Amino acid sequence: MNVRDISEAIEEFAPRELAYEWDRCGLAIGDPEWEVNRVMLALTVTPACAEAARRRRVHLIVSHHPPIWEPLKALRMDDPHTRMCLELAGARIACYAAHTNLDVAPNGVNDALADALGLVERKRLFVEQGLQIKLVTFVPATHLASVREAICEAGAGLIGNYSHCSFSAPGTGTFRPNELANPAAGERLALNEENECRLEALVPRHHLHGVIKALLRAHPYEEVAYDVVPLENLDRNTGLGVSGELPCSMPLGKWARRVRSALGAGHVRMVGDPATPVRTVAVIAGAGASRIGDIPGGIDALVTGDIGYHDALHAQEKGLSLIDAGHAATERIILPVLARFLKKRFKTLNVSTWDEPECFHVVPIKG
Repeated sequence: MNVRDISEAIEEFAPRELAYEWDRCGLAIGDPEWEVNRVMLALTVTPACAEAARRRRVHLIVSHHPPIWEPLKALRMDDPHTRMCLELAGARIACYAAHTNLDVAPNGVNDALADALGLVERKRLFVEQGLQIKLVTFVPATHLASVREAICEAGAGLIGNYSHCSFSAPGTGTFRPNELANPAAGERLALNEENECRLEALVPRHHLHGVIKALLRAHPYEEVAYDVVPLENLDRNTGLGVSGELPCSMPLGKWARRVRSALGAGHVRMVGDPATPVRTVAVIAGAGASRIGDIPGGIDALVTGDIGYHDALHAQEKGLSLIDAGHAATERIILPVLARFLKKRFKTLNVSTWDEPECFHVVPIKG
């Protein structure tokens, strides 16, 4: 196995095409061809994390936060962050980050957070637009079922809780093969007609390459005609945040204690009356304060991190309760999910997790 193998597997789980334009996800340190036998998963690549990687003889750190955010302007060893990056490269420890693509991907960070908090009847909080493609192709009627199955198994035809969604209609195709052609049907140098079906299906943009490869493999024609049509549809499977229901209503104060326990957080902060009943909950892992104004009506409480003073005031104006469980606590629950994924994909891969210490501590005041 090498760095490229692990990177490609992670990008199947959280395609890079889903990342926001400003993001820095991907391979930040190292060579795609470096051999990998030991991987360490971390929320953030810190000097303590890098030291742990060296002790464990790790070949690749997979982090959520990109290790290089602002471009390095100089390679100075008296700068702690630059020195860390250089020392990792010198030790042949590669660093790969899956960031906003992992936030918005199905089964990504926010779904893991919703799982940890026990939300039911869930749906995407903010669905993404412009992530879908319509694929249209023309297939002999005799091969319609096999081609449809091939593209749907590769990721086409998924709408909400339904798979293998497509549309087909019969028609007549015409073609004239030249003397160099090798047609699956018809005669060279003659105008041929074939009973065909127009087959179309929605394709998530990040699956398009694989779906087209599956189409070309399954289609009987030497030259396959197909159209790729960008759409502005909302993709209900992809986007930031999750909303759902608690199994039963409970006071905000009790829910805050449940959140702290479920996430193993050192502490949580709460905005709202502790006696306020909570049933419908939204979660945005990491720093979700910028989306408080976009939270739809009907949400009783938002669980996120990095809530500021003015964010809290804004939520109060909206009548929205908040639980700030911390940036790290709301995101690190994705690490066991990634660990299980990698262990299942690569049976011999040694996978460990770096448990990052809390940055903030509660100081008890007595008297």
